Amino acid sequence: MSFEAFAVSTGVVALGEIGDKTQLLALLLAARFRKPVPIILGILVATLANHAGASALGSWITRVVDPQWLQWLLGLSFLGVAAWMLVPDKADDVQGNEAGRWGVFGITVVAFFLAEMGDKTQIATVMLAAKYQSVWLVTAGTTLGMMIANVPAVLLGERVTTWLPVLWVHRVAAVVFAVLGVLVLAGLGSP
Repeated sequence: MSFEAFAVSTGVVALGEIGDKTQLLALLLAARFRKPVPIILGILVATLANHAGASALGSWITRVVDPQWLQWLLGLSFLGVAAWMLVPDKADDVQGNEAGRWGVFGITVVAFFLAEMGDKTQIATVMLAAKYQSVWLVTAGTTLGMMIANVPAVLLGERVTTWLPVLWVHRVAAVVFAVLGVLVLAGLGSP
């Protein structure tokens, strides 16, 4: 079960991040500042903080929600995220070319942390932690998935997005979430 929690968390977030607004943010930051190391470290710190909180919330939910209700909540949530995966993200406008007093690392941490609030991958992290009841494995997996999707975007820029058909990557991610939802609803992947 522990390897499954880590592997599924890594896979669904890596797939879900392709073409996501945070990946577009990584591309914008890389193009604007051309300093990959502080951008990558900023993504790592922001993701660890955001996803640890989301995993803790998911774990807490399993302690306070009746298991029968939790099964329905998780199953329907996975199906909802599957549908959400099919909606394309657009990057918000980032103003200015200077890092200012925050520096590239600080700007990246704040921008990524805020961009992940209420995002598909944050919601998925809550659900995965509730399903697998493992804050650490889910946080590690979702963080690795985020890094798998975003580090190449920072290092290679927009060329990465031309290698992968984003529409199909999102469709595959949607199918993965839909399968998880159906399994949970059927009691085969119960929390």
